[in-house]
Amino acid sequence: MLNMTWEFKLKPTAEQVSEIEHILDVCRNVWNFALRERKDWLDSRKSPVNACSIWQEFILSADAPFPSYARQCKSLTAAKADFPRLKTVNAQVLQQVIRKLEASWESWRLKRSGMPRFKKPSRMRSFLFCQMLKDCVSEEGIKLPQLGLVKVRWSREIPKLFEVKQARIVRKASGYFVMLSLQADVDIPAVAPHGHPIGIDVGLEYFLSTSDGEQVKRPRFFNRLHRKLKLLQRRLKNKRKGSANWRALQKKIARVHQCIADTRKDWHFKLAHHLCDGAGMIFVEDLDFRMMAKGMLGKHTLDAGLGQFVNQILSWVCWKRDVYYGKVDAWGTSQECPDCGAEVRKELSTRVHHCHHCGSIKPRDVASGQVICSRGQRQIENACGVGATGNQVTGSSWLAVKQEIFGVTRRISLHTC
Repeated sequence: MLNMTWEFKLKPTAEQVSEIEHILDVCRNVWNFALRERKDWLDSRKSPVNACSIWQEFILSADAPFPSYARQCKSLTAAKADFPRLKTVNAQVLQQVIRKLEASWESWRLKRSGMPRFKKPSRMRSFLFCQMLKDCVSEEGIKLPQLGLVKVRWSREIPKLFEVKQARIVRKASGYFVMLSLQADVDIPAVAPHGHPIGIDVGLEYFLSTSDGEQVKRPRFFNRLHRKLKLLQRRLKNKRKGSANWRALQKKIARVHQCIADTRKDWHFKLAHHLCDGAGMIFVEDLDFRMMAKGMLGKHTLDAGLGQFVNQILSWVCWKRDVYYGKVDAWGTSQECPDCGAEVRKELSTRVHHCHHCGSIKPRDVASGQVICSRGQRQIENACGVGATGNQVTGSSWLAVKQEIFGVTRRISLHTC
């Protein structure tokens, strides 16, 4: 089963915009009420009776069960008799809000993320229609529950191979978008190792350096619009919170942030396609970029978007272009000579690799890329028991399916990145 999510921009009417904002507001109320109910249950069991807060304490009975997803969905149905506003929104949409809260709560309980927070009106940005009608997509737009036919800017054609399973409406600074979950009854195997291998080392001085000696400078997306952002935020400080001018400035600031994110994402996609043009296998380091973002260079790390490029965009483009994508152990890649394998200790400030055993001299990041490439090839040889180079042929039927889905891939040269 093949599942993908494609994003399209909506062109709703004024009535549909009003309905979307109404649904978002009701979903926000349900989220906040359900979260408050869970927090009250948790607070009532934090301390013994003789050690309660001297300010206030919400006390529940000792046998009160935890408000789980099933219990909250059941109470949501009963609450519609007391709160008629809940009847104006699709029941499955409200249930999906509680399901999302359940997932966030479990993630916090397992210490994978922080505790879910209450949402103010600007923080609730999306809701989900989990069931779609058949043949809901047409040239005029998409037919959604409760909203009717909404016009869509179709940036690409949905193949007949796919069926629309879900639709998520997302509010962004530049308008409203729909995220369509597409499903096709085909099984496409993982890409087999084949072709020319490339090792990639990412960093901040150079965004990436390949084992072939190519180095790409890091673009500074945030710095280009930092002055404009600073001026808008300085003006925002003098506005009364909640006023019309305050809201207008908030929208302008959000548009600037979205412009930065869209520019970065577009550059990442073009660079990923450029790398796939000359490679059959791409190897990267298995790094935790979240830890890099917490250090002294966190602002520059987040501006470069290393995690987004390596873990999301590059892996997706490699699968789409039928290029093998693999991760290798990152330990000591910059302290090893790619030519003789000797250990060459270097400080972070040392940007040139100079091996005293074999006399190899090359840029530090290029040497790291070559070590990554060698490790990736050894990893495949150990797993498959065969050489990692050569022209192994993947199934032509799967290539035909990808050709039908994505069409002809446009070649992008480096100077356009």
